[in-house]
Amino acid sequence: MRHARTNALRKRVEGHARTSSMRERVRGHAPSVLHVLALALGFFGLPAWSDPTPAAAQGFHAVDSPMPRGEYLAHLGDCVACHSKHGGVPFAGGFPMPTPFGTLYSPNITPDRATGIGAWTSTEFYQMLHTGRSRDGTLLYPAMPFPAYTQVTREDSDALFEYLMSLKPVNQPNRQNELRFPYNNRSLMFGWRVLYFKEGTFVPVKGRSAQFNRGAYLVQGLGHCASCHSPINALGGSADDSAFAGGLIPLQNWYAPSLTSNQESGLGSWSVTDIAALLKGGASMRGAVYGPMAEVTHNSLQYLTSDDATAMSVYLKSLLELKPVPARAPLDTRPSADMLASGRTLYEARCASCHRSDGQGMPPAYPPLAGNPSIDMELSVNPLRMVLNGGYPPQTAENPRPYGMPPFAQVLSDQEVAAVVTYIRMSWGNHGSPVTPRDANAMRMAPLLD
Repeated sequence: MRHARTNALRKRVEGHARTSSMRERVRGHAPSVLHVLALALGFFGLPAWSDPTPAAAQGFHAVDSPMPRGEYLAHLGDCVACHSKHGGVPFAGGFPMPTPFGTLYSPNITPDRATGIGAWTSTEFYQMLHTGRSRDGTLLYPAMPFPAYTQVTREDSDALFEYLMSLKPVNQPNRQNELRFPYNNRSLMFGWRVLYFKEGTFVPVKGRSAQFNRGAYLVQGLGHCASCHSPINALGGSADDSAFAGGLIPLQNWYAPSLTSNQESGLGSWSVTDIAALLKGGASMRGAVYGPMAEVTHNSLQYLTSDDATAMSVYLKSLLELKPVPARAPLDTRPSADMLASGRTLYEARCASCHRSDGQGMPPAYPPLAGNPSIDMELSVNPLRMVLNGGYPPQTAENPRPYGMPPFAQVLSDQEVAAVVTYIRMSWGNHGSPVTPRDANAMRMAPLLD
């Protein structure tokens, strides 16, 4: 049935939401559990090791940025998001990352010799990215996204390391992780790695253009896009065959849409220009980014060169070629006429001034709701979060004065939120399923983003 997957996801959402109160707040780019099972930690010493990077891969790059190469790569990897706590010095670590297994704290990666990575060599740094092991051989938890970073070339790793070593040293001891038993037993990572980690530097795909391969390298490697846009299981892992298939971001209750399904991402009908504009600017004529993706755009993607943004867009559109998406089954349930009428009244009073009565919006300031995949997808998490909590696209060089969405949690009841979201999801040719007051209440209890 069409709603079997939706109902299963709803149960997961409600379960996550009950663990948090409205007072809890989670950093926007808090890592996914693939990230989350672990970051960091010790980062001290490793045995003798040889560089496995193929010569062809070592020369694979295409950067034309006004900033130094290593700084550009640090932006692409969004290193500052996890390695900086609120009010702290950038890259000095200490950022708490709540996970289903306990709380992890990011390490100091400034060049302080006592508490940071000042005593590291470039080979040890690359070895850590490539193998997921610290200097002393300690297995890292995948909050440090080494399953993606393993693809980073030695050349890019050295440039990134050079940039980090140019930062001002900050003497700030790393905070010990607070993982529950048995997850605090790092030896469990041996089994996790067998299931979910494949070591290996990116190898260009034969028969594909240099532009495609550049995009694939950025998306799969430093961009670590699959970390959020893939389903995460109870062990904090994601199977290769489900990469980019979309997933609920643990403890954040935002849904990262599938990039392999046009029904969720809509990228099949987007031009490469529109996708690139969304990546760099956070808003385009087709839509805008909110929630955790807004912080990714602010810290990372807005710094993409035009060539790299285009290359990533070309690769992202190609993901729709991976597998056919079956047509949607008919709806199991229909909302009552009273619910739709109530939703329409609320929409005209609260939403139409920006998004228009026909749902076409006024892009790029106010995105269209008609034909918007984020509205139309099976899971209603994201539109519920937006109606309840509002938000802003990120401020970027391409979009320096973004227009925001006000929150309605304080003025609309669960019944009213369900009615207006249901109306939006079922109007103007949209094919979303109805939303219940229970769904709305679950999102009302979800943590907010700082």
